[in-house]
Amino acid sequence: SSSSAASDVYKRQILELIELGKKAVNFALKSGAQEAEAFLSFSSGTSINIERGQIVKSEKSVDQGLGVRAIYQKAVGFSYTNMLTPKTVQETAIRALKAGKASKADPNWVNLPFPRKYTETVGTYDKKVEELTSDQLVNLASELLKSTTSYDNRVLAVDGGVAKSVFCSIVVNSHGIEVSDIGTAVGCSMETIARDGAEVTPACFEVDTKRFSSIDPVKVGTEAAKRAVDSLGAKKMASGVFPVIFTQSAFRSLLYHTVINAVKADFVLRERSAFKDKLGKQVASELVTVHDDGLLEGGLLTRKFDGEGVACQKTAVIQKGVLQNFLYDNYSANKNQTKSTGNAARSGGESYACSPVLEANNFVFSSGNQSPDELVGEINNGLIVYGVQGAHSSNPESGEFSVVATPVWKIENGAVTVSYTHLRAHETVLELVC
Repeated sequence: SSSSAASDVYKRQILELIELGKKAVNFALKSGAQEAEAFLSFSSGTSINIERGQIVKSEKSVDQGLGVRAIYQKAVGFSYTNMLTPKTVQETAIRALKAGKASKADPNWVNLPFPRKYTETVGTYDKKVEELTSDQLVNLASELLKSTTSYDNRVLAVDGGVAKSVFCSIVVNSHGIEVSDIGTAVGCSMETIARDGAEVTPACFEVDTKRFSSIDPVKVGTEAAKRAVDSLGAKKMASGVFPVIFTQSAFRSLLYHTVINAVKADFVLRERSAFKDKLGKQVASELVTVHDDGLLEGGLLTRKFDGEGVACQKTAVIQKGVLQNFLYDNYSANKNQTKSTGNAARSGGESYACSPVLEANNFVFSSGNQSPDELVGEINNGLIVYGVQGAHSSNPESGEFSVVATPVWKIENGAVTVSYTHLRAHETVLELVC
């Protein structure tokens, strides 16, 4: 398990934070709360930053904190602190209770979650990532930068870098939940442009992030540079209806604001989902099978439990085009008289400073039987899209979206052509219905 693989220093820190969590819960209960929850987290990371073709700085960050929810007569109060002492823990618990007493009761509130059986995650903690030194990260950043700038002298490495982090979450509540999970991540990214005379391309991006130490900075730098060079000489293209291939980054942006929001129970209960009355019905092609997998091996959002201490799981969302399940956190599950699917998240860099919200974990489409090259090879006149702008304005109630495709290339006769490289954002808008 990730917790048993952690170093002794982190194990001691976890035990200390669990004790502080217990104190916070007890303070809230003794002060009059009917229920209480403590969410604690800590993180430690190092980043090497690249700007305008230079490695400019190395940053080390350490953060920890506590967020408390106290429930008083169906009203939920929340307070947080990043100063962890017995005194501040008590003060935070009392502030949360006071906030609850000052809040309006929620008639839909039932209770905080109760313990469940937890499954240990796989591929989420790597001791090698924890032990990466600043010098090693600088070497990786140097490889990233060199592979970018040596590809073509017209390429500029605008922004990027390499970073590693170790992070831990802990949940303790008054119903007996007391769990911890620790993980690692390391990644590199590069943003490029290409300049040829007076022509300057839009920004192009490439990234590689993993939970274990196997990133490839040379591949990232080379691909970011190649994409920028291929964007030179962009031509206008007549409007029309085309078959489109979305790469992962473009598809992810569209997916979040359409399908993912549409299967989140809070959108469904507010009747803001195109899928609100479609459980058990065909909503997609029979080729589409989707799972939300909080336990995916090595997944970037894999964790043992969610932001409320509910065990994460693999949830079938769409099976051969048929809608199977919605995603629930504890609140929406209680409201709909069902069980949470382990989809409460504490978003943001300081997770302890946020009360839980409903989010997808690892949203996974089952692979088809064709490679990317085979997909491209089937298209005589189409597009391949590497990024979109404006996806946030999509409508999960209807599934409609209108986005700017950038960068995007033309596919002709089964090959990605250079002659129709980038369709500029102000010239091409894709209007599609999901």
